[in-house]
Amino acid sequence: MASTSDDAVLDRADVLCRARGVKLTAQRRRVLAILCASPRPLGAYEILDAMREGTRTLAPPTVYRALDFLLEQGLVHKLESLHAFVGCSHPEHPHSSQFLICKTCGAVAEIEDEAIARSLGSAASMSGFQPQRRVVEVIGTCAGCAQKGR
Repeated sequence: MASTSDDAVLDRADVLCRARGVKLTAQRRRVLAILCASPRPLGAYEILDAMREGTRTLAPPTVYRALDFLLEQGLVHKLESLHAFVGCSHPEHPHSSQFLICKTCGAVAEIEDEAIARSLGSAASMSGFQPQRRVVEVIGTCAGCAQKGR
Protein backbone atom coordinates (compact mmCIF):
# COMPACT_ATOMS: atom_id res chain seq x y z
CA MET A 1 0.00 0.00 0.00
CA ALA A 2 1.36 3.42 -0.96
CA SER A 3 2.04 5.92 1.79
CA THR A 4 0.85 9.52 1.77
CA SER A 5 4.28 10.68 0.55
CA ASP A 6 4.19 8.01 -2.20
CA ASP A 7 0.74 9.29 -3.20
CA ALA A 8 2.16 12.82 -3.39
CA VAL A 9 4.96 11.60 -5.70
CA LEU A 10 2.44 9.81 -7.92
CA ASP A 11 0.18 12.87 -8.02
CA ARG A 12 3.18 15.06 -8.92
CA ALA A 13 4.09 12.59 -11.69
CA ASP A 14 0.52 12.82 -13.04
CA VAL A 15 0.71 16.62 -13.12
CA LEU A 16 4.14 16.61 -14.80
CA CYS A 17 3.02 14.13 -17.46
CA ARG A 18 -0.13 16.12 -18.24
CA ALA A 19 1.93 19.32 -18.52
CA ARG A 20 4.30 17.54 -20.91
CA GLY A 21 1.43 16.20 -23.01
CA VAL A 22 2.11 12.54 -22.22
CA LYS A 23 -0.01 9.99 -20.37
CA LEU A 24 0.90 8.27 -17.13
CA THR A 25 -1.12 5.12 -17.80
CA ALA A 26 -2.27 2.78 -15.05
CA GLN A 27 0.60 0.36 -15.84
CA ARG A 28 3.21 3.14 -15.78
CA ARG A 29 1.77 4.54 -12.56
CA ARG A 30 1.84 1.05 -10.99
CA VAL A 31 5.53 0.62 -11.85
CA LEU A 32 6.30 4.04 -10.39
CA ALA A 33 4.26 3.22 -7.27
CA ILE A 34 6.19 -0.01 -6.75
CA LEU A 35 9.49 1.84 -7.02
CA CYS A 36 8.31 4.58 -4.65
CA ALA A 37 7.18 2.04 -2.06
CA SER A 38 10.45 0.12 -2.14
CA PRO A 39 13.15 0.98 0.40
CA ARG A 40 15.80 -0.04 -2.14
CA PRO A 41 16.36 -0.03 -5.92
CA LEU A 42 14.51 -2.74 -7.84
CA GLY A 43 15.34 -4.69 -10.95
CA ALA A 44 12.81 -5.11 -13.75
CA TYR A 45 11.98 -8.68 -12.74
CA GLU A 46 11.43 -7.65 -9.12
CA ILE A 47 9.00 -5.01 -10.36
CA LEU A 48 7.31 -7.62 -12.55
CA ASP A 49 6.92 -9.97 -9.57
CA ALA A 50 5.36 -7.17 -7.51
CA MET A 51 2.96 -6.35 -10.36
CA ARG A 52 1.91 -9.98 -10.67
CA GLU A 53 0.66 -10.11 -7.07
CA GLY A 54 -3.11 -10.31 -7.22
CA THR A 55 -3.36 -9.81 -10.98
CA ARG A 56 -3.17 -11.65 -14.25
CA THR A 57 0.08 -12.89 -15.69
CA LEU A 58 2.21 -10.09 -17.10
CA ALA A 59 5.11 -10.34 -19.53
CA PRO A 60 8.50 -8.63 -19.07
CA PRO A 61 7.95 -6.23 -22.01
CA THR A 62 5.12 -4.62 -20.00
CA VAL A 63 7.58 -3.54 -17.31
CA TYR A 64 10.35 -2.59 -19.75
CA ARG A 65 8.00 -0.35 -21.77
CA ALA A 66 6.81 1.35 -18.58
CA LEU A 67 10.40 1.82 -17.37
CA ASP A 68 11.43 3.28 -20.75
CA PHE A 69 8.62 5.82 -20.49
CA LEU A 70 9.44 6.69 -16.87
CA LEU A 71 13.14 7.10 -17.76
CA GLU A 72 12.27 9.35 -20.73
CA GLN A 73 10.14 11.53 -18.48
CA GLY A 74 12.83 11.72 -15.79
CA LEU A 75 10.57 10.09 -13.22
CA VAL A 76 13.02 7.26 -12.49
CA HIS A 77 16.74 6.66 -12.82
CA LYS A 78 18.60 3.51 -13.78
CA LEU A 79 21.49 2.54 -11.53
CA GLU A 80 23.85 0.87 -13.96
CA SER A 81 26.01 -0.83 -11.34
CA LEU A 82 22.98 -2.53 -9.79
CA HIS A 83 20.91 -3.08 -12.95
CA ALA A 84 18.08 -1.55 -10.94
CA PHE A 85 15.80 1.47 -10.87
CA VAL A 86 14.87 4.15 -8.34
CA GLY A 87 12.36 6.95 -8.37
CA CYS A 88 13.70 10.43 -9.08
CA SER A 89 13.58 12.79 -6.12
CA HIS A 90 13.20 15.91 -8.30
CA PRO A 91 11.71 15.14 -11.71
CA GLU A 92 10.54 18.69 -12.42
CA HIS A 93 13.67 19.51 -14.39
CA PRO A 94 16.32 17.65 -16.39
CA HIS A 95 19.48 17.13 -14.36
CA SER A 96 22.66 15.15 -13.98
CA SER A 97 22.35 12.89 -10.99
CA GLN A 98 24.80 11.43 -8.58
CA PHE A 99 23.91 8.49 -6.37
CA LEU A 100 25.32 7.36 -3.04
CA ILE A 101 24.72 3.61 -2.80
CA CYS A 102 25.19 1.77 0.49
CA LYS A 103 26.72 -1.65 -0.12
CA THR A 104 25.50 -2.83 3.30
CA CYS A 105 21.79 -1.98 3.40
CA GLY A 106 21.17 -1.10 -0.25
CA ALA A 107 19.90 2.41 0.48
CA VAL A 108 20.34 4.93 -2.31
CA ALA A 109 20.48 8.70 -1.94
CA GLU A 110 20.16 10.88 -5.03
CA ILE A 111 22.07 14.13 -5.01
CA GLU A 112 22.22 16.83 -7.62
CA ASP A 113 25.53 18.65 -7.35
CA GLU A 114 26.10 21.05 -10.24
CA ALA A 115 29.81 21.35 -9.40
CA ILE A 116 30.23 17.61 -10.03
CA ALA A 117 28.24 17.85 -13.26
CA ARG A 118 30.34 20.81 -14.46
CA SER A 119 33.59 19.07 -13.56
CA LEU A 120 32.59 15.94 -15.49
CA GLY A 121 31.46 18.05 -18.44
CA SER A 122 34.73 19.94 -18.47
CA ALA A 123 36.83 16.77 -18.25
CA ALA A 124 34.82 15.15 -21.05
CA SER A 125 35.13 18.24 -23.23
CA MET A 126 38.88 18.51 -22.70
CA SER A 127 39.32 14.93 -23.88
CA GLY A 128 36.97 15.35 -26.83
CA PHE A 129 34.47 12.94 -25.33
CA GLN A 130 30.77 13.55 -25.96
CA PRO A 131 28.70 12.08 -23.10
CA GLN A 132 25.20 10.83 -23.80
CA ARG A 133 24.20 10.29 -20.18
CA ARG A 134 25.86 11.44 -16.99
CA VAL A 135 25.24 9.18 -14.04
CA VAL A 136 27.68 9.02 -11.15
CA GLU A 137 27.37 6.15 -8.69
CA VAL A 138 29.39 6.13 -5.50
CA ILE A 139 29.40 2.80 -3.66
CA GLY A 140 30.14 2.87 0.04
CA THR A 141 28.56 2.78 3.47
CA CYS A 142 25.74 5.06 4.58
CA ALA A 143 25.91 6.93 7.89
CA GLY A 144 23.41 4.55 9.55
CA CYS A 145 25.35 1.43 8.62
CA ALA A 146 28.67 3.04 9.49
CA GLN A 147 27.33 3.92 12.95
CA LYS A 148 26.01 0.39 13.51
CA GLY A 149 29.39 -1.02 12.51
CA ARG A 150 31.30 0.91 15.19
